[in-house]
Amino acid sequence: MLLDSNIVIYSTQPNYDQIRLFIAEHVPFVSAVSYVEVLGYHKLTASDRKDLEDFFVLMPILQITSPILDEAVRLRQQQKMSLGDALIAATAVVHQLTLVTRNTKDFVWIPALTLLDPIAERMQ
Repeated sequence: MLLDSNIVIYSTQPNYDQIRLFIAEHVPFVSAVSYVEVLGYHKLTASDRKDLEDFFVLMPILQITSPILDEAVRLRQQQKMSLGDALIAATAVVHQLTLVTRNTKDFVWIPALTLLDPIAERMQ
């Protein structure tokens, strides 16, 4: 499994215990893109930054490789999407990982991608 940036952010919020439990149960990967998106947010408090830095120390981070770049290009040629979303989706496709995201609608058009919204799953 590959965590999208939004799931990483949810995991730090007090009212999302189920996300932290999900992460502990599955030990997923994160993309280098999520590292930049999450830690690069300019409005992080010092406390949030420390919590997120600690989180990323524990998580296996998948780096951007040539096959990921090629897949991201292919995806962006098919449909308009942000660079970050294209790189994260491409990382999941290349590594054959389920993308864990709250924004499944942004990725549902990619046939080679398996999606999971753990918040919606827990609500059912």
